[in-house]
Amino acid sequence: MAKVGVLRLAKKKQKIPLTYDVFDTDMGWVALVGSDQGIVRASHPESTPETALDHAQPEVNRAVHSPEDYDDARRLVTAYCAGEPVDLSDIPIDTRTATPFFRSAWDACRTIPAGETRSYGWLAEQAGNVRAARGAGQAMARNRIALLVPCHRVVASNGALHGFGGAGLPLKFRLLAMESNR
Repeated sequence: MAKVGVLRLAKKKQKIPLTYDVFDTDMGWVALVGSDQGIVRASHPESTPETALDHAQPEVNRAVHSPEDYDDARRLVTAYCAGEPVDLSDIPIDTRTATPFFRSAWDACRTIPAGETRSYGWLAEQAGNVRAARGAGQAMARNRIALLVPCHRVVASNGALHGFGGAGLPLKFRLLAMESNR
C-alpha cells in the first residue's frame, strides 16, 4: 500500500516541460519561459540577455531554448516595447501553479486597459474578495509574468505608485507614461 502512495506523490511532482526564449526590444532584453499552456515566467525589459534570463529563474534552468515557440509572443512584446498599441492579453499564460485568488487577481489585472490604472481594492473585488486589497497587492508582488499581467497598472487607492519588484518605480512610471502617450 505504501508504494502506491509514493507513486501517486511522484506523479504529482512531475515537472511541466518548459521552453524559453530571450530577445531584444526597444526597452531592453526580455526572457519568456512557457509550457504547452502558455507563459509561466517573463522578465521585465533588462539591459542584457543574461540579466533577463536571471529574472526568469528558476524555470529557465529546466527549460529548453526554443525560439520558434515564441514567434507570436516575441512579435507582440517587441511591438509593445516599441510603443505600439498592442494587446498583450492575447498571449496565453499558464497559472496552474498559482492559488485561485492569485489567478483571479492576475486575470482581472489583464483586463485593465493600457494607459489606465486601477486600485488594489478594485483588483481584490474583481478577484472575488472585496476585503483582500493586501492580498491583491501580494498577487501583484508575486507576479511572475511581468508585462503580460500588467501589474504596473495597479496603484494605491489615492493614485500613488507603489512597488514594482526589482524593476522599481521608474519602470512602472515609464510603462504607464508610454501607454498613456499612444
